[in-house]
Amino acid sequence: MISAEGVGIQFHFDRYRRVVTPNAARFRSGTSTTWGLSDVSFSSRGGEGIALIGRSGSGKTTMLRTLASVYVPDEGRLRVRGPVASLLAIDAGLLSMLTGRENALLLGVLAGLSRRAARRALVSVKERSLLGDAFEYPVLAYSQGMRARLGFAVAEELEPRILLLDEVHEALDYEFRTVVQERARALIEAGGVVVAAGHDHPLLEQMCSRAIYLEDGKIVGDGPFRDVQRAYLEDVRTGNPHE
Repeated sequence: MISAEGVGIQFHFDRYRRVVTPNAARFRSGTSTTWGLSDVSFSSRGGEGIALIGRSGSGKTTMLRTLASVYVPDEGRLRVRGPVASLLAIDAGLLSMLTGRENALLLGVLAGLSRRAARRALVSVKERSLLGDAFEYPVLAYSQGMRARLGFAVAEELEPRILLLDEVHEALDYEFRTVVQERARALIEAGGVVVAAGHDHPLLEQMCSRAIYLEDGKIVGDGPFRDVQRAYLEDVRTGNPHE
């Protein structure tokens, strides 16, 4: 379902360290480049949860955004087969002045549902989100956890085979965190793939049996969760990056 072979993602910055397009970088002075991902190779045929672990800035979010087709590889080859649902930022796509219902309709259409299908899904999204009457309130009044609930409920409506989560599950309250874990496990048992990034290792371990350790945009560890976690924590303890 996922196959990455030598994938690289390059970012271009202007002299103020703002991200610019490659074409813009050609005509500006003082530009610089860096590799957000470099020579990344891994695969998954399904039926597993994969945790992305590593220090902040190690490439976890870039990896998820690449899998979600937000970024297109500058090098290598990436194949992702199957419907993908992603929750990469709590506020992604949400408009604060709209209600939860209106945002759910908007997110559904943006995710590829027809307007009619997105409308039909609203009852299910309200039920899945466990927001109750708050579904009719402006998102401006929502907590971070409530926003994450809404986004996850819409993502589930797409019936994904691949689910991408970037730390947002860590903002959830205990009740809904349990819901996310149960849905993730159900997807894995059905042969799907869950790829989740974050710093809450106990939470990640409940969903993922495999871990990929990223350092400076490169994979430096890939295997059973506990083994990879141990290598990462040892590097953190000693203060030395992986060689």
